[in-house]
Amino acid sequence: MPYSYDVTARSQAAPDAVFAALTHAATWPLWSPIDSADVEDGDPGDRQQVGDTRIFRTGRNVARERIVELVTDRRFVYDTLGGPFRSYRGTIDLAPAPGGGTDISWYATFDPKLPLSGGFWRWYLTRFMQRMADGLAAYANGGTV
Repeated sequence: MPYSYDVTARSQAAPDAVFAALTHAATWPLWSPIDSADVEDGDPGDRQQVGDTRIFRTGRNVARERIVELVTDRRFVYDTLGGPFRSYRGTIDLAPAPGGGTDISWYATFDPKLPLSGGFWRWYLTRFMQRMADGLAAYANGGTV
């Protein structure tokens, strides 16, 4: 049974600044709870493209994510590879906010491997990803890529 979460944040930065932070893995540890970021066969400081696989470390946890769709300044879509999920697709939509800035909507659908764990993962991921969205919004306000 698939589960989902949906979190939102608003940045005072324009969509291009928010998108730039998303497409440079090296920035993620600067604005999120992630400890480190790498890119398979690439440089985390370079702009990532569709097909790139990124490796994020948080404590002892390692997540591998492949970028599957990019729409410049509007959308960033990724699949998590392996881990505790049979499937996991995350989407980050960016929209110009009324009066300036960017509305960020970060959501995902996922199917956990462990039966009866979906409620836990929804609870955990909603909180974790809200921290991610809030950190992205704040970083884009004054960050440089």
